[in-house]
Amino acid sequence: MSLKNFRLFDAHLHIIDDRFPLISNNNYLPPSFTCEDYLNRMEAYYLAGGAVVSGSFQALDQTYLIDALKQLGPSFVGITQISASVSDEEILELNCAGVRAVRFNLKRGGSEEIKYLDSLARRIHELAGWHTELYVDSRELDELYPVLIALPAICIDHLGLSKTGFATLLKLVENGAHVKATGFGRVDFKVESALKDLFSANPDALMFGTDLPSTRALRPYEDNDLLLIIETLGAENADKVLFTNAVNFYRPEKIS
Repeated sequence: MSLKNFRLFDAHLHIIDDRFPLISNNNYLPPSFTCEDYLNRMEAYYLAGGAVVSGSFQALDQTYLIDALKQLGPSFVGITQISASVSDEEILELNCAGVRAVRFNLKRGGSEEIKYLDSLARRIHELAGWHTELYVDSRELDELYPVLIALPAICIDHLGLSKTGFATLLKLVENGAHVKATGFGRVDFKVESALKDLFSANPDALMFGTDLPSTRALRPYEDNDLLLIIETLGAENADKVLFTNAVNFYRPEKIS
């Protein structure tokens, strides 16, 4: 089965460019993974765009992200980490650069404190139409559920990571939350079953991403991870997960 047969909007990738500030996180600094590295890795794919996600080691730096979006072009968008004190003007400038979401990294840190989740999520959605993404272990979703269920648009990274709490993740999805089918080497459960359950709960919610370069994952991304989507859900449903759902959610200006 050829990877070129399936169009992909890569809903989760990282660009790591040491020309820009990097901050050690738990004594970890990632190796370089530039836009050129990413595009070379994806040569075998029908790549139609993607979402560049700020990591813990990039903290609140915007310079790398703006540069990456310029290099990758308008079919790519950015997910950034910002302070709750960021001005409206800064948010709108980032929006013009292609940023479409704010990220709260509860797993690794580097982002704004969780106490600002509700206020910041509502503010950026009202001002720029952005949604909020969370790198969070599903074990924590029960406690966060009352806040998350009331927010206008949210997305959970890496299938929620844990089997514990997965039922709460399903409830969020049934009520409109999106989930990234990413980081299969990070989770502690059978991916195929999770994909089926999430797709059944809401066919519009699941979005696939490579998670390249898979920093600190027990197993990095493999091409077979994408093929697993097709084998598990079938070609027609896989097209939604690989392309349509993410395009509808991220609203890139142009898809090639």
